[in-house]
Amino acid sequence: MKLRPLSGTLTALVTPFRGLEVAYDDLRSLVDFQVKAGIDGLVPAGSTGESATLSHEEHMDVVRCVIEAARGRVPVVAGTGSNSTREALALTRAAHEAGADAMLVVAPYYNRPTQEGLFRHFAEVAGATDRPIVLYSIPSRCGVEIGVPVVQRLRAKFSHVCYIKESGGSVDRVDQLKLALGNDLTVISGDDSLTLPFMAVGAAGVISVASNLLPRELVKLTHLALAGDFRQAGRLHRRLYPLFKALFIETNPVPIKAALAEAKRIGSSAVRLPLCEMTAGNFASLLQALALAAP
Repeated sequence: MKLRPLSGTLTALVTPFRGLEVAYDDLRSLVDFQVKAGIDGLVPAGSTGESATLSHEEHMDVVRCVIEAARGRVPVVAGTGSNSTREALALTRAAHEAGADAMLVVAPYYNRPTQEGLFRHFAEVAGATDRPIVLYSIPSRCGVEIGVPVVQRLRAKFSHVCYIKESGGSVDRVDQLKLALGNDLTVISGDDSLTLPFMAVGAAGVISVASNLLPRELVKLTHLALAGDFRQAGRLHRRLYPLFKALFIETNPVPIKAALAEAKRIGSSAVRLPLCEMTAGNFASLLQALALAAP
């Protein structure tokens, strides 16, 4: 499989539901909408895809569905992380066999491993595939940050551990990673609202929630930044910023699914417990932000 670089805007896809079941027709339609809009990549079965409440069978069915619907037109980065190393290994091997271009592997959550434990976890997973591994550092969900020394050790041992999705909310952290690893590591923002600041100090793009709904706009923003046109990118960022914040007024992916259902991109805003529908007040705030983001 020829490696396609991961940069620009990749969409952290929602997993549409109808009732209690995955709505695969809606998922295929969403993939086609994304590809036709010029998206740079798709990321199924991550946090936005509610991987925490998908069964193992559903998890891989979602990944396979996206790979099949994408038809090789854009890279597919499969979420294969878990707080269990054995489970992460199994998901990574299955995604590799299904044809995923790369794997997004989150830091183990709840266990709160030491930095040595993190290194050993990711080393085991990296040994299960020769395709790119995107480390996923999101301390707010996992309770632990993937330390820069761990990233350095992994990059030194595995040439395909060459990306990190950085969701710690700190521009300083991007500087630390780039200072330590330079062009040996591609940093990708995990927060829509921080994409432009991150790219200003060396990140290559974003794994985006907002692009589920507005792929063209997010692609334009990151491509302007990659071309060095931060003035125009800044104007677009400021127009979209209220929406970026509103999409996290409640736990992701509740607001983005509500927005997609409102736009008729998916048939239902349903999420699985313990997540639930938005409050009326927050939904009204989301609608206001959507109106401001409209072209």
